[in-house]
Amino acid sequence: MKSIVIFILLTIFISSCSSKNPLEKVLDADLQQITTIIQDPEKYEVQIIYSQIDRDETGKIHFTDYKYYPSDSVYFYPASAVKFPVALMALEKLEKLQQKGIQIDRQSYFKTENDTIYTTIEKAITEIFAVSDNKAYNKLFEFLGQDYINSSLASKKIKGRISHRLSTANGYALATQPIIFKKKIKDSSILYTQASITNTKQQKLQLKKIIKGVGFIQNDTLIHKPMDFSVRNYIPLQSLHDIMKRVHFPELYSKNERFNINKENLEFVQQAMKTLPYQAGYDKNEYYDGYVKFFMYGDTKEEIPKHIEIYNKVGYAYGYLTDCAYIKDTKNDIEFIVSATLHVNKNQIFNDDTYEYDTIGIPFLAELGKQIHTLEKKRKQ
Repeated sequence: MKSIVIFILLTIFISSCSSKNPLEKVLDADLQQITTIIQDPEKYEVQIIYSQIDRDETGKIHFTDYKYYPSDSVYFYPASAVKFPVALMALEKLEKLQQKGIQIDRQSYFKTENDTIYTTIEKAITEIFAVSDNKAYNKLFEFLGQDYINSSLASKKIKGRISHRLSTANGYALATQPIIFKKKIKDSSILYTQASITNTKQQKLQLKKIIKGVGFIQNDTLIHKPMDFSVRNYIPLQSLHDIMKRVHFPELYSKNERFNINKENLEFVQQAMKTLPYQAGYDKNEYYDGYVKFFMYGDTKEEIPKHIEIYNKVGYAYGYLTDCAYIKDTKNDIEFIVSATLHVNKNQIFNDDTYEYDTIGIPFLAELGKQIHTLEKKRKQ
């Protein structure tokens, strides 16, 4: 009788293991970096989307998606992840202006009215992906404005709402600053002037878990009440994941759902997405390869091998860590898309710079990327 019971339990166990999808198997890994999070997914607000990519005999792309608790209705703070669609929209708006006969391109110099430093759209986008520069994002935000950003998202059927600049006093200002474009900085002639744009005040978000924690720091004072995120930026993980698909596989989407940028600009932004900090001119000691490449390499300062290409955008603030990446291994003929977010804020105080990024959050994302890569290698054999 005892042997029969053991046989039945073993059969159930084997059946259970074989029925698990690939993402579930990855999350079953007996590794502290994984188990710490998966033992309490609600505490860490973890969401994951993983897309396997296969190509048939004709080269046509086929996605197989696996998901772990993603929800458009449960709020997480996206932080710098919002820079991803904004960079694409800046190129899209640039092309629309060119079609109207305005002689500017992504290498034209521009500055806002209150700024003294000129930049270019190309430089700003490179800085956004190489080191997640906030000032570069804010300059593109001024170029676009909230209304343009949000109407563009809606027209492409991408859920989200972007309402503010990052790390600046005028973050929520509804009026953008006037902008001038020049061919050369010292040239007195102006190619294009964009007047200030007055944008619509954004409505408060009506989402689950929009009020968070037990306190927050404001003007160096601890406020003993939960933090309200209802007026902040919002872009669900599914939206980020779908944007990544649109960038690398635009042919799978209708014209209205794509970011309508030409081949040259698309190739530029793809290149920018995989650019490592030192390749953009940053100090390699301070900005190591995995500085904003959380999946696979966020937990090490070692160089990323040449055959691993990571096209991604991260976000991290208030204890939230998010990464969305298209990863290619040219040596092993592997490609996949993975997006994930989690929250590491043990004391539940926001804006105190006491978060478990390095001890819990980044190790989880790095190991998640490694485990999926290992799974993909086995799958392709």
